[in-house]
Amino acid sequence: MGGGKTASGLTLLAFIAGSVLATFHMPLWREATSLGEVSLGKAFGWTEAVAVQLAAFALIAAATTWIERRRQIARPPAPQKVHGCQRALRGPWPLLAGGVALAFLNAATLLLSGQPWGITWAFALWGGKTLQAAGYDLSAVPFWSGAFERAALAAPVLADVTTVMDLGLILGASLGAGLAGRFAPARRVSLGVVAASLLGGLLMGYGARIAFGCNIGAYFSGIASMSVHGWLWLAAALFATPVGVELRNRLGVK
Repeated sequence: MGGGKTASGLTLLAFIAGSVLATFHMPLWREATSLGEVSLGKAFGWTEAVAVQLAAFALIAAATTWIERRRQIARPPAPQKVHGCQRALRGPWPLLAGGVALAFLNAATLLLSGQPWGITWAFALWGGKTLQAAGYDLSAVPFWSGAFERAALAAPVLADVTTVMDLGLILGASLGAGLAGRFAPARRVSLGVVAASLLGGLLMGYGARIAFGCNIGAYFSGIASMSVHGWLWLAAALFATPVGVELRNRLGVK
């Protein structure tokens, strides 16, 4: 959305709707069979858990590199190199620097807010506040009866850490896309893209709520917290990605 994709606005609205819908069904999902809380840090020790995870990522990197070479997958052409202040402002920015920055900023988020980086909680909160403003009483919904959720509903929306970070992400993405000359919203969006945006947003919103996060809260921060659920999220996303790619092709989504 921050990068200027017009259909992403529809995705965000559907994401909010799916997130709120999932909060009404949380008792059902909490009654499902569970493995409980499984922490690699507590199971093996924190140093050993870090080593195990780094080894797993090294294997993933080696496997993907081998698959690329075996299938002779063509790499995208390297962007034209620029130097100095122009590169700092307009890019291209190195992926390694971005990855290192994400790691340090995630640690900073944990220290400042007391929780790992997350994104999708804010969308559920925005939807809940919208229902509340429309006169719907959420006090009878078990999900919204918790102390944290009740406090979040009662407080101003900008008092929520995740909300402020999400708004900052959108503004930062807009700034980065603008500086790189890539902020170009489409004036017309096909019906296929509209349908994919709405359906995808609804599924992502619902899935993120019952999975306690998206690729940030459940995967990135989950693995950084040594939680097994982050690795389960990775496996599920890996196997489902080809399905999503095929659906994108059928719907004409580029």
